[in-house]
Amino acid sequence: MGFVDPYEEAKKQLREAVDLLGYGVEVYEALAVPERVVQVKVPVRMDDGSLRVFVGWRVHHNSALGPYKGGVRYHPEATMNETIALSMWMTWKCSLMGLPYGGGKGAVRVDALRLSRGEYERVSRAYFSALSRFVGVDLDIPAPDLFTNPQVMSWYVDEYSRIMGGQYFGVVTGKPEDLGGLRVRTYATGLGVAIVAREVARRVIGGIEGATVAVQGYGNVGSNAAIFLEEMGAKVVAASDIYGGIYNSKGLSTREVKETVDKTGSVINYDKIERKISNEELLTLDVDILVPAAVENVITERNAPEVKAKIIVEGANGPTTVEAENILTEKGTVIVPDILANAGGVVTSHIEWVNNRMGGWITEEEARRKLEEKMVNAFKATWNYWETKLDMKKQNMRTAAYLIAVDRVVKAMKLRGWL
Repeated sequence: MGFVDPYEEAKKQLREAVDLLGYGVEVYEALAVPERVVQVKVPVRMDDGSLRVFVGWRVHHNSALGPYKGGVRYHPEATMNETIALSMWMTWKCSLMGLPYGGGKGAVRVDALRLSRGEYERVSRAYFSALSRFVGVDLDIPAPDLFTNPQVMSWYVDEYSRIMGGQYFGVVTGKPEDLGGLRVRTYATGLGVAIVAREVARRVIGGIEGATVAVQGYGNVGSNAAIFLEEMGAKVVAASDIYGGIYNSKGLSTREVKETVDKTGSVINYDKIERKISNEELLTLDVDILVPAAVENVITERNAPEVKAKIIVEGANGPTTVEAENILTEKGTVIVPDILANAGGVVTSHIEWVNNRMGGWITEEEARRKLEEKMVNAFKATWNYWETKLDMKKQNMRTAAYLIAVDRVVKAMKLRGWL
């Protein structure tokens, strides 16, 4: 299969939802096009004295429900269309979770792994400086994503506060605790994935205890999802990253694998395994639950017929193409869509944002409890909609999630006089 444009995939999903809701073409067009796409030049003086110019974007997809919300990723293959797609998915995610946010997303086309710490900081400050007119506590609140982290958010806060002449801790979320962040935020997305995996397992395979799990992508989301799933009683038998994968039918020690990644940079250096596997092989293992937590478009019409998992919980954004999902739906595979499965990060970002605006009020335990409550309630609402209003054999859970999310945004747009 050739190149898949994430924006085209996102528009296909939107079109299906709009049609099923009975809205006209004007609603589709109003939602398919983002409200604003900002491209910025990111000039950086490198350690060797040379000047390099990187390209960055920030996309504002829809603000009917509130300020734009979404992460910033640093990736050498980042594109504008990918960023637009991710911002659209953020709109649906925030809507589905009942958050007062619209969708936004940012990216810089840079290989963060090849930057020194000084270059990493200069890229971050230059990017956020260029965007300073387009972000704000009530306008657009970025957060971490691929190859960005709490330290990058600290640089963003400092750069923005310097430019604006004040202290604006709420301009980004996912910050360190010392700058108003919440510790829960560091593992919230992975915990959210585990929570919805537990909930769907109860309905599909009788429970999470003893369920076999394969996790593609052992970064922040995948590793934390694996750790929490093991704590819930699941058996994580496979894990992978960009360098390859590992398999042990008796189960991996998820924390030991994480420690190996932290020390050596890859899961493939973990030695308590039966064999090494490829990322492709991991996706087609005979397991109960598959968690694709790496990048988009890894499950396609080419490998979907070979996927054996009974449940797919999308830790990554857009890991399953539309064509692949049609194949999997026909097979009876239950897919918990990204806009529900990996929403734990943005839910906790909202808690952090409110906490910043109120001057600090919440404990880690309280934040974690609120996260779980939000995830469980959103899952139940989506499952009930799927079960009561759709044909579960012909339509999937993503359709239910999209119908709930898109309808809420459309209603807000109508109330505001936009439609």
